[in-house]
Amino acid sequence: MAPVMLTQYDALPPGLLDLPAARLGEVLPGPALIHLPGRRTPPLFVSVLLHGNEDTGWQAAQSVLQKIATVELPRALSLFIGNVEAARSGLRRLDGQPDYNRVWPGSEETHPAELATMQQVVDAMRDRGVFASIDIHNNTGLNPHYACVNRLEPNFLHLAMLFSRIVVYFIRPRGVQSAAFAELCPAVTVECGKPGTPGSVEHAAAFMEACLHLSEFPAHPVAPHDVDLFHTVATVKVPEQVSFGFAAPDADIDFVPELDHYNFRELARGDLLGRVRPGSPARLQALDENGEDIGDRLFDYREDGITLRKSLMPAMLTRDERVIRQDCLCYLMERIGMQA
Repeated sequence: MAPVMLTQYDALPPGLLDLPAARLGEVLPGPALIHLPGRRTPPLFVSVLLHGNEDTGWQAAQSVLQKIATVELPRALSLFIGNVEAARSGLRRLDGQPDYNRVWPGSEETHPAELATMQQVVDAMRDRGVFASIDIHNNTGLNPHYACVNRLEPNFLHLAMLFSRIVVYFIRPRGVQSAAFAELCPAVTVECGKPGTPGSVEHAAAFMEACLHLSEFPAHPVAPHDVDLFHTVATVKVPEQVSFGFAAPDADIDFVPELDHYNFRELARGDLLGRVRPGSPARLQALDENGEDIGDRLFDYREDGITLRKSLMPAMLTRDERVIRQDCLCYLMERIGMQA
């Protein structure tokens, strides 16, 4: 696979805004950081296509930039376009590639070329004194639109709530873009549902425009009644050696067919997620914020069922088996309150 090299631009490459995500490689040789001037500085940073099959962010950026092509941006903008190669194939990442949202500063993974590229991006934006950072994603399950933060500071929450009142706080997995930029400025990841769902591009574009027009963050804290705040307590994975499926009784783990309908539902203790094939020792892995497997504290396997030991809310449950293997089955969350 070709080496990962960052290309920086001080203007939009000709023809770029006319191309869908799958054709960006016709203009861009790989990951690209495009700096555009605006009336205010420092710049807003926007990252798109860290996962090549999540094109809502690119479409939103196209929409915003095409709309204001003949006028000055209200704020300078630095746009990072990530996994161009995977976008060409419509995949989250190519075989042999790391996840582009796991190789930012602070990563626990070993991928020197990609780590160096993301460090270059962070260094470039540190030099420019970045105002705020937004990372636009899609997901593969049935989820509402929501925002994610790595810090519970007022500016981070104000930024998140420009997108959604549903906000998820997490510190794992490591090496994500928002955590790297949280060292520099308010940073948020926004999840825009499945690619192609009606209204997703418009919502992401409106959020991007709102951030470009923002002159400063409110001085007051976020009111507790204005936000639905959740804390990710575990990342759930299917171990590599365990076979699984949906309505697949011969697999080690047979998940209920409607599993992705459980996203952002507060499930009760005893709710069924799937079944283990009789005689199989298969178990789900659930990594907490310290990387410890707490699966046995969260799941019960009596009578070959997989049920919850406590009330929890899942996010990003998906039936896409490739994504489950490449990333995870889901995240499990608890509702948390805020001090008034």
